[in-house]
Amino acid sequence: MRTGIAAIARRVILAAAAVAAGLPAADGIAQPQQAASNATTDGDAHTLRIALMQAIPAGNDQQENLEIAKRYCREAAAQKADILLMPEMWNIGYQGFIKFDQETAREWQKQAISTDGPWVGEFRKLARELRLAIGTTYLQQWPDKPRNCISLIDRHGDIVLTYAKVHTCDFAFEAALTAGDNWPTVELETAKGRVRVGAMICFDREFPESMRSLMLQGAELVITPNACLLDSLRIAQFQVRAYENATAVAIANYPRPLHNGQSTGFDAGGTRLLSAGEHEGLFVASLDLNALRAYRKNTLWGNAWRKPHRYSLLTDQVDLPTFRRNDAYGQPFKPTER
Repeated sequence: MRTGIAAIARRVILAAAAVAAGLPAADGIAQPQQAASNATTDGDAHTLRIALMQAIPAGNDQQENLEIAKRYCREAAAQKADILLMPEMWNIGYQGFIKFDQETAREWQKQAISTDGPWVGEFRKLARELRLAIGTTYLQQWPDKPRNCISLIDRHGDIVLTYAKVHTCDFAFEAALTAGDNWPTVELETAKGRVRVGAMICFDREFPESMRSLMLQGAELVITPNACLLDSLRIAQFQVRAYENATAVAIANYPRPLHNGQSTGFDAGGTRLLSAGEHEGLFVASLDLNALRAYRKNTLWGNAWRKPHRYSLLTDQVDLPTFRRNDAYGQPFKPTER
């Protein structure tokens, strides 16, 4: 019974959002795709186009990976995209290591580059030239140990956001990284107007707290570089992250044979915007900003009916023996130190 009531409530919200956005309804009730994704009555003026770069890297050849990404950026601009998003840690093709000793880790860490350096600088110049926002991903130089990060460059060539992965994969080579410590958001200025954007990176999306933190800062769109198998459960999980936070999401993954592609996006109502399949290519998702905002004003989800004063347990340091783990170096994982 409760499920039926929730379904009816969602349909009513979607209908209200559709009416607010001037969208048609079927039998008096707007369909989810109509409520959150269809083109507006004034064409593409409020439709944000997000290009997902599902590409094969040249191993850890940073110069060649730069050239590959530049070609995709040009293709995205030709397809009138507003944002291009790369897969995770593109500058080294997410190449890691399997021998977990300090010498191996130090050699791998030497591949890190500066946010102010020439590699990222090439994308800043290209963003200005193409009038395209670019989400570029790389192993970032950082005091002590590098970080896994994304820098979002606006269409004027300015870096407006740099986010470092908080949930590093400490069960693998990312134990050799410095973890990020917050989830920034930014008002990204685009040809379609300003959009509040945040980012997660791969493993981050498997923790509800990541997306929740971005939603609570007003994120309307969360871009997510990825480097792993996107199976049906992970995709469903990503869809739920959008739905429960009333926030659109987009993910760019590596294709086969490196991973399995499936780059995708969901609107704030959880409706799929795009399904990329397994193979290499550029895939563009269209997000109607007017419908997105109308939906967010009427939804049950997001921050509408939360009770934060009841959630104190969520910030407690709880030690449950069954979930104790060692990291890739065989050391006890200590979350407060990461």
